[in-house]
Amino acid sequence: MEKIKTKLTKTERSWILYDCGNSAYSIAITTALLPVYFGIFNGGSTMDIGYYNSLASILVAILAPILGTIADYKNYKKRFFIFFFLLGVVFTASLAAVPDGMVGMLVIFYIITCIGFAGANIFYDSFLVDVTGNKRMDRVSTSGFAYGYIASVIPFAISLGVIFILGFDNMLGYQLGFVITAVWWGMFTIPFLRRVKQIHYIEPERKPVVNSFKRLGKTFKNIRQYKIVFAFLIAYFLYIDGVDTIIKMAVPYSTDVLGLDASNVFLLLGILLVIQIIAFPFALLYGRLAKRYGTKRMIIVAICTYIVACIFASLMFDIWNVFVLGAMIGSAQGGIQALSRSYYAKIIPKKNSNEFFGFYNVFGKFAAIIGPALMALIGTVTGMPRLSILAILPLFVVGLILMLRLPEQRAEIEEIKEV
Repeated sequence: MEKIKTKLTKTERSWILYDCGNSAYSIAITTALLPVYFGIFNGGSTMDIGYYNSLASILVAILAPILGTIADYKNYKKRFFIFFFLLGVVFTASLAAVPDGMVGMLVIFYIITCIGFAGANIFYDSFLVDVTGNKRMDRVSTSGFAYGYIASVIPFAISLGVIFILGFDNMLGYQLGFVITAVWWGMFTIPFLRRVKQIHYIEPERKPVVNSFKRLGKTFKNIRQYKIVFAFLIAYFLYIDGVDTIIKMAVPYSTDVLGLDASNVFLLLGILLVIQIIAFPFALLYGRLAKRYGTKRMIIVAICTYIVACIFASLMFDIWNVFVLGAMIGSAQGGIQALSRSYYAKIIPKKNSNEFFGFYNVFGKFAAIIGPALMALIGTVTGMPRLSILAILPLFVVGLILMLRLPEQRAEIEEIKEV
């Protein structure tokens, strides 16, 4: 039996380091600092940010299939990655420069950072096939999520320290946090820019946009022939929408439900810092348990964890309940993201992996459109933010039912071969 190398290569480490950089954006802008800052800046409820999260997700979902297929051409993938990475970094830092009272400009800048972050991730994910082989893909992918969580603790902790020194309700502290996040993101991208290269590609041809749409249509037709693959994509779309919604709406929800003032919000942000630390070992643990119990079973465990978390969130009454909620979310977040990608890779035909992963990205990018909008809508209509978290519960339940109906991996692979 061929011995598999255990030490990560320089290219693999460079790919993982980008996750260490952009994860700072996830916690600071998506989850923690920006939602709180938006509440201070807007002088009211933070739940409205759910609408803007959905709008950003829609824009990225429209761009994803077009850009993803064009990037399959030689020398295109890196260029697209650099463009969106710079877009995200520059506008993340620019959030600090928005004049007080100009809510519209803040929202526009925030949406652009979302597009930059998500757009760069499309190409970052696709570079996984260029940096490592199939046998090491699970390990490298899981390591990206795990080390991304633990690395993001550093800039987030520094930002919290600055906010603590300057005052919880002082906007300058949050603005400096945006700059710190952008600098951290940029620094950890340098190894990626130096070492990661596109290895798998198709040769350039005339009318690349038209041909890209033709390839998308062909891929969609192929996916429909593989009922198991298509069923998983539907399940993935639903439960990952719930996951992404909780990531983006956890702070606005907790702030509104518990009626937190500035000092309590700081404590809430501190709890989120602990969550990042919890997520690190659990992401690695999910990878190990998947080898023993199966990837599908561990995804199901993660979905069940989120269902319990939603119910618990609707009942919480004290800020320390947020710590329990965060521990549940942190224990499942990295695992469900990494293992979903691995599970999908095992059930698709390998010779068409790039085409099939293009649709995987489309389904993933369309996720987090329904959830944030539902939460914002329910909170606004009922005037009871506590009920809004229950709006995303069906996403997890239906996703779980679909996952339970899927056969085990070996059966899936054999059925695919017989088609």
